[in-house]
Amino acid sequence: MLIEKRFREILEIVNREKSVTVQELMEILGTSESTIRRDLNTLSQEGKLVKVHGGAVAIEGIYAGTDAEVQVRQELNTEAKSEIAGYAAGLIENDDFVYLDAGTTTERVIDYLTSTGTVFVTNSWIHAKKLSKKGYKAYILGGEFKADTEAVIGAEALESLEKYNFTKGFFGTNGVGRKEGFSTPDAKEASVKRKAMSKCGQKYVLADSSKFSKISPVTFAGFSEATVITTKDVDAAYKECANVLEV
Repeated sequence: MLIEKRFREILEIVNREKSVTVQELMEILGTSESTIRRDLNTLSQEGKLVKVHGGAVAIEGIYAGTDAEVQVRQELNTEAKSEIAGYAAGLIENDDFVYLDAGTTTERVIDYLTSTGTVFVTNSWIHAKKLSKKGYKAYILGGEFKADTEAVIGAEALESLEKYNFTKGFFGTNGVGRKEGFSTPDAKEASVKRKAMSKCGQKYVLADSSKFSKISPVTFAGFSEATVITTKDVDAAYKECANVLEV
């Protein structure tokens, strides 16, 4: 196959599927691994796709490598976040023991809480303050404070989580992908999300439609590991997924 044709076919596949692995391209194009990797390097250098570990993702709107500040994110997709948060709050029952992850959508959950006797653990001092003002018992993890997301992260936070066993957990994410799972830019923050999720009986990721088919550098959970609460304008490719709940 001529190199120009191969480049064209690779780009068609990546743009259609949003992400693709080296192995998948090898099978589709009948080409060696070294050739595919060389092609991806060239196309990435030309700015036509983003080469990631083990494959590539589409360039347009797919890769989120950094966190926007909380003040910026609070103004984005506010209506969808409120719908998602309201539904999530309704899942919290009396006397539940809940982990509430840092994030602007998870913060909105607090506004809709009606349960009694619920105890919360969070890695966000903002969440802890709002929960306390609402009359809930709230514990905050210790550790390093990350200014961009206003989250507590690091080794001390991970150690704090070891002793807990939550009935439910609600998490934020920067990216949602069927292949890539749930991802976030910061490795330390991803570690805290991963550990907290492992300690939860029921796991929910709160994500408006803008998060779907986006990839951040670090995956903290596989796509099937949690129920995703989102809105009805989610990409059609995800509507068939049993773990995607449209509200």
